[in-house]
Amino acid sequence: MSELATFQVALSNETATASLMADLALLIGPGDVITLSGDLGAGKTAAARAMIRYLASDDSIEVPSPTFTLAQGYDLPAFPLLHADLYRINGSAELEEIGLSPLPEGAVALIEWPERVPEALPHDRIDIALTHRPALGSNARAAEITGYGRAAGQVARLKALRKFIASAGFTDAVRRCMAGDASIRSYARLVREDGVFILMNSPRRPDGPAIYDDKSYSAAVHLAEDVRPFVAVDNGLRECGLSAPAIYHGDLEAGFLITEDFGSASFVEDDPPHPISERYETAVDLLAALHSERLPEILPLAPQINYTIPTYDIEAMLIEIGLMVEWYLPDRGIELADRSRTEFDLLWRDLLGKAAAAPKTWTLRDFHSPNLIWLADRSGISRVGIIDFQDAVLGPAAYDLVSLLQDARVDIPEQLELALLTRYIKARHAADDGFDPAGFAEIYAIMSAQRNTRILGTFARLNRRDGKSQYLRHQPRIWSYLARSLAHPALSHLRDWYSANVPAPEA
Repeated sequence: MSELATFQVALSNETATASLMADLALLIGPGDVITLSGDLGAGKTAAARAMIRYLASDDSIEVPSPTFTLAQGYDLPAFPLLHADLYRINGSAELEEIGLSPLPEGAVALIEWPERVPEALPHDRIDIALTHRPALGSNARAAEITGYGRAAGQVARLKALRKFIASAGFTDAVRRCMAGDASIRSYARLVREDGVFILMNSPRRPDGPAIYDDKSYSAAVHLAEDVRPFVAVDNGLRECGLSAPAIYHGDLEAGFLITEDFGSASFVEDDPPHPISERYETAVDLLAALHSERLPEILPLAPQINYTIPTYDIEAMLIEIGLMVEWYLPDRGIELADRSRTEFDLLWRDLLGKAAAAPKTWTLRDFHSPNLIWLADRSGISRVGIIDFQDAVLGPAAYDLVSLLQDARVDIPEQLELALLTRYIKARHAADDGFDPAGFAEIYAIMSAQRNTRILGTFARLNRRDGKSQYLRHQPRIWSYLARSLAHPALSHLRDWYSANVPAPEA
């Protein structure tokens, strides 16, 4: 990628400016610096206000010009943001007084009048230069967006995103911010007279360096590194009659999709959230029905292009649970001796051999409440809207049931978990006399221990590597789920190892 990327866009009014800033907001994150340059009245504060209101999901939030306060902070849902105005700054020496030298870590900086201290600007930044265009209307502006250094890639992607939105006919759609997830994907709602749609930004990017036999973490454990698996599995789920979102427009190469919006009716209620039993029962019924079918391993992606679902092999599962050793244990001040690590690997390899030998089905991997939408206007299992499945693999049926019944973000009472597990087993046995309830229960315990071990490490990594500390609050819940699974007799040796080597998370 070049160290410089630029493009221009005409902005006929403040609504067009707001759309540009919303589109840019999809592509930024903590540590990014955006400068807004232009003459007095060029619309710099209006552009900043539009982005802040979009990220806050509040069109009425007060966003005053910081001309006199110099800097104003906003604690937004996605990340903190600092809005600064340097018009009254006489040199870079004054920046320290307003908290801009050094720039705050873990925040986005929106800076007006950057030309006042050009020597203090970071090399990696996005500049939006605004100019009046009175010939096009009293409120018309032109914006030249330039990305410097690492930000050149963001600006190039913004240009591609704007082109995609225009080609799909959504230029004039109102953008509404949506919460992101633990991935690099980002989302927005697009609102038009004919309905509401979801815009997905899914850039191609490996998760981590190539340290697993010359593979990134995502490649080694078969996580999606672009949007193609989402499209293929979406096609497969819809072919099975399940409720995955319809895809209306897509750019597979760039990683942009416009899809059906299922709304926001959740599978949990109240605060703190707890499961809505009827909806969980329907989700269990969906899994039982899906796992009773003979499912293809190869799915259509595009004309004459197919996608082969990867197998959830032992090596992938071992790498996942290794995250606990690599990230969680160091957080707790533990460094395993070589002998203990060898014991850990041998115990797990034996257990995962049983899981790998179990009948394989589509394992969606993130089949839990944040990724399920209740569709009350549909019937039966089609009332379960599924929105996250791009990491699907061929693996044990028990894995997705664990994902649902041991929700990482929601307390599932053990009594309810057992009732729903029994419901699933009865449905599977009714469809197949050869179904082995005891064998399934053992695989369920193994996959529970595997998944919760991996999540302990994943959440520690999200905190230390990605600055997403909010995930740490879920670790005590994960620990309680892990204790449930380790109580199974088949995991007694593993339980002893954890008791000797793995401390509980901080409450």
